[in-house]
Amino acid sequence: MSTTSIRNFASSEGLDERKFVVALARGLELLRAFRPGEVLLGNRDFVERTGLPKATVNRLAYTLTTLGYLRFDEAAGKYALDTGVLSLGFALLAGADTLELARPHMRELAREIGAAVSLGCRDGFDMIYLETIRSETALTLGLAPGSRLSMLTSSMGRAYLAVQEPAARAALLAELAKLAEAAGEDAPALVRAAGEAVKDFARDGCCYSFRDWHDDVNAIAAPFRDVRNGRWLVLSSSGPASSMGEDFFRQVIGPKLRALAARLA
Repeated sequence: MSTTSIRNFASSEGLDERKFVVALARGLELLRAFRPGEVLLGNRDFVERTGLPKATVNRLAYTLTTLGYLRFDEAAGKYALDTGVLSLGFALLAGADTLELARPHMRELAREIGAAVSLGCRDGFDMIYLETIRSETALTLGLAPGSRLSMLTSSMGRAYLAVQEPAARAALLAELAKLAEAAGEDAPALVRAAGEAVKDFARDGCCYSFRDWHDDVNAIAAPFRDVRNGRWLVLSSSGPASSMGEDFFRQVIGPKLRALAARLA
């Protein structure tokens, strides 16, 4: 997320920019630059993924290394996440009562429907997986905790958008459209698909992503309010489109996913 995007994010959330610390936001964006499965990133990677100037990246990386959130690998000349990040993650998950409550129910549902079941929440302009339970009886898809998803193309992101107040959703969609356009994507089509997802939610209580996020992935999602932590969480289920068609997600998985979301809420 570039400096402009960081400011846009603050504005879209209705935050007081006088209190918003851009330098801190920039540092956190460096940590978010790491993707699942990646171990080492160099300054060039940080610059490309955050849009920040090289001099700023150098200072931020040095500060995060000094504080124990990054580790510099001398042999590779690149940075890796260090134990400071791990301790924050464990602190979050240890305090996530809803996650602990959800796991056994997610495991039971994954076994019953033969598809992966995931729990996620919003992180900036993305959705992030908190947990994924894969079916033990069938070959299913499912990203690992920490994986990020597009808010516009994933069922999880569309479900989050569907439960926002109209004004907040419109502001968020405007920022997402700018990011999509900057990435060379068909922003108008993605926004229209998100609008259709809002209609799906009003009708079915679920949102869908049929081959939108990936050519061979179908997915469905149902949101629920985590009252204790004051945030929206989203349950989703996904599987190979080649063997799990749209009707299966609408008619079989949908009712079960909605029931679990209602139970957790």
